[in-house]
Amino acid sequence: MKLERLDHFGIEVSELATAERFYTEVLGLSVVAHLGDQTLLQCGAQNLALFQVRRPPLTPEQRRQRISNPLGKGHHAFVVSRADFNAAPQRLAEAGVETSLPINWGDHECLYFLDPDGNLLEIVSYG
Repeated sequence: MKLERLDHFGIEVSELATAERFYTEVLGLSVVAHLGDQTLLQCGAQNLALFQVRRPPLTPEQRRQRISNPLGKGHHAFVVSRADFNAAPQRLAEAGVETSLPINWGDHECLYFLDPDGNLLEIVSYG
């Protein structure tokens, strides 16, 4: 078997409406469909599925730990333009989103941040 491409990926969220607002209003994705306890969003040529699940929220300390040292932890990374990457710290701060400091790897820069449920996300811009 050889996988051809990513069709979609799923992220667990505790409140669909809150997550949908974040992913559409802050990150600019668009809704493809509402399917019961999930929302399908368009993300480039793939889709992102938000799955509503019941789980206890992360404590503020757990959120701080997750974002203060994001390297080597499971996450989802999204490519953005250089202009969007440069604007991201202010945009995310204005939305109340916890972020790490940007990291310059030489050939690309990245910025980690948390969604409302504490899922670790990353934006990447290649130079």
